[in-house]
Amino acid sequence: MSLSSILKDLLSLNKVARPWHLPLVTGFVIGLPAIFGALTNTFGEALLSSLGAMVFLYMSGDRTASRMLTMSLCAFGFMACLTLATLSTVLPWLPPFALTAIAFLVILITRYYRLPPPGSFFFILASCVALAMPFDLGAVSNRVGLIALGGMWAVLAAFVYSVVTQAHKAEPQEITVDPQVNALIIEAALTSSVLGASYGFALWIGMNNPYWVPISCAAIMQGATFRMVWHRNVHRVVGTTLGMLLAALLFSFDPSPLVLALCICAFQAIVDYLIVKNYGLAVIFITPLTVIMAEMTSLGMSASLLLEYRFIDIVLGSFFGFIGGALFHRTDVCRRIEAKMSPRSRLSDLL
Repeated sequence: MSLSSILKDLLSLNKVARPWHLPLVTGFVIGLPAIFGALTNTFGEALLSSLGAMVFLYMSGDRTASRMLTMSLCAFGFMACLTLATLSTVLPWLPPFALTAIAFLVILITRYYRLPPPGSFFFILASCVALAMPFDLGAVSNRVGLIALGGMWAVLAAFVYSVVTQAHKAEPQEITVDPQVNALIIEAALTSSVLGASYGFALWIGMNNPYWVPISCAAIMQGATFRMVWHRNVHRVVGTTLGMLLAALLFSFDPSPLVLALCICAFQAIVDYLIVKNYGLAVIFITPLTVIMAEMTSLGMSASLLLEYRFIDIVLGSFFGFIGGALFHRTDVCRRIEAKMSPRSRLSDLL
């Protein structure tokens, strides 16, 4: 494949029809808790509610009742992931194993019930953010409550949006599951192991608060084919570099919490518009968005140092994601394991 064709693939825009107002509503729903926090001097805590409000991204194209059920279950999943990840930080060696277990269950469940994109990604994001927070047993209920409030707000906003857009008139979609359970177990085991390994490696080499390493790894491994994995890898590194420049420009003005909250609204709206058209362009705005969201775990870290850590985290996570994607898509290891898991196989074949 020539360099020009590769660049054309990387820079091409997908033709996906979406309501023009949906990205604007998404930015408002996710950014409103942060705006409220900025106005009440609780910006750091409110960012956790904004994370919970990302449940709005799971609003499907189905009828209103199905939307409410799906989003409510996703909100509960966010709370469960945050709780388990927070409790695992009681021991310094436990988080990588806890992340592996959480990711395995989340990936298996979301893939089995064919949850559309972003799939398992934001469940893993909530877990990784919790791992970056200092362990405080007394603060667990407060953190879970904050993310629950964000989820409740997102569900309420989705209900109002569904009524206004008359989603109740949509044709009901049949609920289906993926019957290839063995393949899903293998996929979940491989992906979760790579995620846990990436986080464990980042902790082992002494990286500061490296929760974005497994997040980047998860984003890369969501590619359906090896070509998509490679594209996402290039997109993420190049997009991150440009996004870092944008974030550096933003923080050079020493913005107030209210300005940062408004930036969350704007960046999220832009990301929601671009993510289905070109992942690389979306990453340019995802990067400053995540740097702002990192305020809940950065504990007053300087903006320049925070940007440096985020860039290193994303590059390392992209490397692990590329390796994991290569193992999954470029080898027949998974197919061999699946064959041995077949009910027709003899017990001796499994040994």
